[in-house]
Amino acid sequence: MDILRTPEAAFDGLKDYPFEPNYLQIADGTLRLHYLDEGPKDANPVLCMHGEPSWSYLYRHMIPIFAQAGHRVIAPDLIGFGKSDKPAQRSDYTYQRHVDWMTDWLTALDLRHITLVCQDWGGLIGLRLVAAMPERFDRVVTANTALPTGDQPMGEAFESWRAFSQEVPVFPAGKIVYGGTTKKIDEAEIAAYDAPFPDESYKAGARQFPTLVPSRPDDPASQPNREAWEVLRTFDKPWLTAFGADDKVMAGVDKVFQKLIPGAAGQPHTILPDAGHFLQEDVGPELAALVNQFIEATRKAA
Repeated sequence: MDILRTPEAAFDGLKDYPFEPNYLQIADGTLRLHYLDEGPKDANPVLCMHGEPSWSYLYRHMIPIFAQAGHRVIAPDLIGFGKSDKPAQRSDYTYQRHVDWMTDWLTALDLRHITLVCQDWGGLIGLRLVAAMPERFDRVVTANTALPTGDQPMGEAFESWRAFSQEVPVFPAGKIVYGGTTKKIDEAEIAAYDAPFPDESYKAGARQFPTLVPSRPDDPASQPNREAWEVLRTFDKPWLTAFGADDKVMAGVDKVFQKLIPGAAGQPHTILPDAGHFLQEDVGPELAALVNQFIEATRKAA
């Protein structure tokens, strides 16, 4: 496997990203994964998982709010993104490999009593971790994400996005995040989302992600996701949905979680106005406050 690593200088001077890097070798030492680890190390972790084509920078406005509330905050960069290593070939990336890589990382850190906050592919991967290791998770917050099995059509908005992602000559990571927000990020923030990708050769993972979403019943990930749903249908620990009102791709998926997950019953599910797909950019502080309230309320209930 040919592996690329973005030069550290590419991340110099990023706006609102004062966090110290942490690295862990995974996949039998072949890959280096970057993650943030903020707040008291003896506190229960809030695990913030990003998706396509972002990285831990997405959570920069939320991390201090979690840490100030006394939580340990851990935000990894998926392989192929951020400061993590980037296998160079698109064929290096599969849904199962992403799950396996993050399983390696999570178990190596031995994280327990986790509150998962996941968005986009952070949910497609993170919810597989919950299903495989439910004993490690105390609660889940799903925000503009899904766990598709390919048994239902993905919808026109997703199909349009996938076609764009494969056809555009230069994959514009920063502009994609810009387009998925309602308040619109500025030029420095667009540059921060472009920073992990010095040129197109670094974007194999970002290019491949849209093709890995199970969109037909015989997709390689369809049966593993069905099996994950069998576990999640029995997950009775607290589960919150917090979706952006302006996210066309994920519209209505929150109702699926609310209907199928036992732990979602009676929770204060929220549709956040003036929030697009990347709701961490549009309403990050508001979302962080909701999560803190959710943790506090469900901890008292427990």
